[in-house]
Amino acid sequence: MADGDDNDNTSSPLVFRLHDSTPRVVRDVLLERGWKQSDERDQAKTEWNLQWRSSAFRSSDHDGIKPWQRLNHHPRTSQMIKKDCLARHLKRMKGIYGSSYYEFSPVAFILPNEYTAFVAEYTKERHDNKSSYWICKPTDLSRGRGIFIFQDIKDLAYDCAVIVQKYITNPLLISGYKFDLRIYVCVTSFCPLTVYVYQEGLVRFATEKFDLSSLDNVFSHLTNTSINKYGASYNTEKERVGSGCKWTLGQFRSYLHSLDVDDVLLWQKIYNIVTMTLLAIAPNIPPTPNCFELFGFDILIDDTLKPWLLEVNYSPALSLDCSNDVTVKKNLIHDIIELLNFKTSDCQRDTKICKKTNLIAQPLHLSAPRTLISDNDVTTHMSGIDNSSIENDEPHSIRLAKGNTTSQSALEVDQRNKATESDNEIAEMCYKKGLMPNGKTGAYPRKTLTSRLRERINISQKLPASKVISKTHLTLSSLSSKMDFNGMLQSSHQKPKCPLFPLYFISDLDKRPPSRVGDFVLVFPFSDSSFAFSTNGTDIKSIIQHIGRTRNRISQEPKVA
Repeated sequence: MADGDDNDNTSSPLVFRLHDSTPRVVRDVLLERGWKQSDERDQAKTEWNLQWRSSAFRSSDHDGIKPWQRLNHHPRTSQMIKKDCLARHLKRMKGIYGSSYYEFSPVAFILPNEYTAFVAEYTKERHDNKSSYWICKPTDLSRGRGIFIFQDIKDLAYDCAVIVQKYITNPLLISGYKFDLRIYVCVTSFCPLTVYVYQEGLVRFATEKFDLSSLDNVFSHLTNTSINKYGASYNTEKERVGSGCKWTLGQFRSYLHSLDVDDVLLWQKIYNIVTMTLLAIAPNIPPTPNCFELFGFDILIDDTLKPWLLEVNYSPALSLDCSNDVTVKKNLIHDIIELLNFKTSDCQRDTKICKKTNLIAQPLHLSAPRTLISDNDVTTHMSGIDNSSIENDEPHSIRLAKGNTTSQSALEVDQRNKATESDNEIAEMCYKKGLMPNGKTGAYPRKTLTSRLRERINISQKLPASKVISKTHLTLSSLSSKMDFNGMLQSSHQKPKCPLFPLYFISDLDKRPPSRVGDFVLVFPFSDSSFAFSTNGTDIKSIIQHIGRTRNRISQEPKVA
């Protein structure tokens, strides 16, 4: 009985809820980490910490989110990422800011609405004796279904909404095989925009050699695993590629290095594609706290080492079809959970306790200290490039949070500071003793070096509102190696609605997201300027120009021998 009583005194594990369509690997990883699956019969509707589903959530799910909860989708992202919607957004951005910023997207037309424009472009290229190829994709289908390639317009036939793109006829080949890259991107917030790119990923191969003379051979032109795993050559040992149809990004990097290819600029361009694409849809995503989104960016590289965006996948496939899938995707889910920064207090799922241990009693727009950070204090991360070789912005100070302009009496300020100090003392005591605020031992979540460091950030004592912090450094930057940092943001011209409580991924001390968590590296914001542009509304034109200048500086840097 005593043992049973002791067990009752331990804190409850973190709880997850999964939709029927959620990939099995998500459940396996959460159980591995000591989580418990929600029992709808025994638990209240709010007695969970993470809800994961493949489809979008309802508006009421987002409206009722609690401080200890996370949802794996932001509102409205599913519509923004549809092939036709994405093409429309990118075309709009190209028209506003110039094609030089959005040259990574192939020329595209949405049919039937833009059929006349497509015919005009097709006729023009035929008149100029250009041998153009086109690829047709249904807008609402995935996994390569319904896709075909054509050269003559008489072969274009469709019975649903489709997007027709210029087909890239000079892809980079490995031993004659076409491939593309699946880049995993996690957006922890659209307001302020916060983008992490996973450093590991997948390289997906076609299983027959590239051949423009056989356009109807899907095993030669499409790289979708769902198609190629049924090809006759799937299990055969293909030259250099091996059996199956997947590599990891690590294998691909090793391949490039074996050919003495300097791939630094390539990865910078890929990260730019990620941020520029998210920039195009960010104004349409309402600011909602405690949500995150995992995207799958499909990138094709041509024989000049120029990356092209093929599409962006909402709820990218997480099935485990081969050993490389297991290696990449299981670690991906583990690092996503780390990125969500759950704390021991989240096991309690109680608003009052969260206010004391997570320091969420006051909203950012009312109580956040005015903090000054120099661009030189932000850790820049360039894979393969010495940080000192990158020209930073002209040093200047920015305000991280806009304080309340309403004057307060000295007594009110003093009371607020005393309350904050009391909250922090409770949190500090709980952290040091490994206890919950009610005195129970906290057994979950699993403690790691990363989570301990982040908890130390979150329990750091708040400075009074009048105190100004200067020369603030990202706490986790010492854990990260050099990381590619070039990224950007767009947001609406209207000031976004502030969340009711601080975003879960932002440290309480410096209001900045960690620079690295596991294999996730922060690509936006990457400087004080980009951070300023992403808060309280954004000057889209300024940030586009800022990214352009940064991109030009990087491309002009002398290569290191």
